[in-house]
Amino acid sequence: MNGNSTKEPLIGAHVSIAGGVDRAPLRGGELGCTAIQIFLKYNTRWQGKPIAPEERSAFFRNRKRAGIRSCVAHGCYLINLASPDEIIYRKSLNAMMDELERAAFLRVPFLVIHPGSHMGDGEERGIHRIADSLNLLLEKTRGSRVKILLETTAGQGTGIGHRFEQIAGILQLVKNRRRLGVCLDTAHIFAAGYDIRTGRAYRKTMHMFDDIIGIARLRVIHMNDSRKPMGSRVDRHEHIGKGFIGLEAFRLIMNDRRFEGIPKILETPKEPEPAMDGENLRILRELALEKGSRGRRGL
Repeated sequence: MNGNSTKEPLIGAHVSIAGGVDRAPLRGGELGCTAIQIFLKYNTRWQGKPIAPEERSAFFRNRKRAGIRSCVAHGCYLINLASPDEIIYRKSLNAMMDELERAAFLRVPFLVIHPGSHMGDGEERGIHRIADSLNLLLEKTRGSRVKILLETTAGQGTGIGHRFEQIAGILQLVKNRRRLGVCLDTAHIFAAGYDIRTGRAYRKTMHMFDDIIGIARLRVIHMNDSRKPMGSRVDRHEHIGKGFIGLEAFRLIMNDRRFEGIPKILETPKEPEPAMDGENLRILRELALEKGSRGRRGL
């Protein structure tokens, strides 16, 4: 065991599954993570080899040994549930079914996905196609405990999810909302035009999120600074405090009591060395120890 206690912040990083998913918890433990995010197969392939029963057992053992209290899965980047291309759409549905089954097999409660890109077919059609897809997937996996989390996006190209209203629009069209939630990415919402750099701006943005989507639907936070300025709609992550967002936003999040039980996952660059994950985690822990932040009071 790495000595993690339930009093420590629920923070971690996206860790590699190279060599098998069972290796991921150990990598997280080496970094001192209490939470990790993983891919369930190689993220640039539609299909992956099945997870062997012995790999699953080793995953459970290693997670316990490493003291990983929360594990989140991120869906394959190829998946596009808003695609008007029938071949890509069908491949996306099949890949999502596979991801949901893998998550259930590993008892991973959350599967984060990017909502999708309408590819020029229009935002409204894209939103309806995503919702129809989710309704189908949730019906086919009835009885599963895995929740699908829609991630806020930066707004590049024809991507859907860069406005809170777009996420809310999808949620409203899905019948089984009990198995839906949201993942908030700090770099993405900032690039999309939502300011979180000061106490006042942070509270305004979180009020908007609560009014439009609902704080109760928030299940995971991706903790990333941004290499691009606010409103750029360009998705480029930076190390904590080294980008255009700055440290104050992360201090506010780490001291916001509403988010104490929510896993906060780094997706910051691995360069110049893998040890940067450890450095970013150290910064987040230090920010969590700082008192007097206005964010501590919540809304």
